[in-house]
Amino acid sequence: MAAGSRDEQGGDDPAQRERAHRMAATPPPPGSPAWWAARPNPTASSVEPRRGRPALDTAHIVGTALRLVDEHGTQAFSLRMLADALNSGTATLYRHFDGKDEIMAYVVDRVLGEVDLDAVTASADWREALTVTAHRFHDTLRRHPNTLPLLMAYVPVGPHGLAQRERVLGALLTHGLPIDLAARAFTAVGHYVIGFTVQQYGPAAAPDHGPELAAFYGGLDPASYPALLQAARSLTSVAVDEEFDFGLTLLVRGLAHLAPV
Repeated sequence: MAAGSRDEQGGDDPAQRERAHRMAATPPPPGSPAWWAARPNPTASSVEPRRGRPALDTAHIVGTALRLVDEHGTQAFSLRMLADALNSGTATLYRHFDGKDEIMAYVVDRVLGEVDLDAVTASADWREALTVTAHRFHDTLRRHPNTLPLLMAYVPVGPHGLAQRERVLGALLTHGLPIDLAARAFTAVGHYVIGFTVQQYGPAAAPDHGPELAAFYGGLDPASYPALLQAARSLTSVAVDEEFDFGLTLLVRGLAHLAPV
């Protein structure tokens, strides 16, 4: 029975053992929850080089990488570009990081660390806390539009990302939101901010076509598009900041209908 059980479990199957070995040997991708969990002290200012590697200010490396991404974008960014900016060599970078993807994970967390949430804990209620969070997050992303593709590609659970979530969720719970609604509110607002900012300010954002669209709508057949013609001015003349505020207000007020009285 024991031997039969072992065979049924695949304990003597070389192919299964090989698959298990490969899975165990494959490191988690940089920026993933498993990758962050394996960081001994996962902060951009305390990334420690491995044994035998020369001392280097890793916070400066990450800050320089962020500046280069801001200036050139993620596609153009390379370890050679970073090494040149640091007056160093790529071999030195590899002594501290495993590659570009690992540095980009720290860049994302560095950006999240810039979000000023001091006013969140002082908010009068959960609506204000959410609104302040959204505006501060939006302001930060607008300063670093080239990092938006990274923010969508990486799970933001580095030390700064966790601190941000803890602070906002704590404020929402303090103001009486149930945990399930607080979690969904935090997620919904975060997705709104990222999506809006990507569309309006991301690397692939289209230029302002307001005047062109207004002229286009004005030339439409009024018999076929009467509603569109009536709304043409509002569709093409609303400022981006006003549009952001309007959408955020709708979201927060909608959440209010789900909150306890």
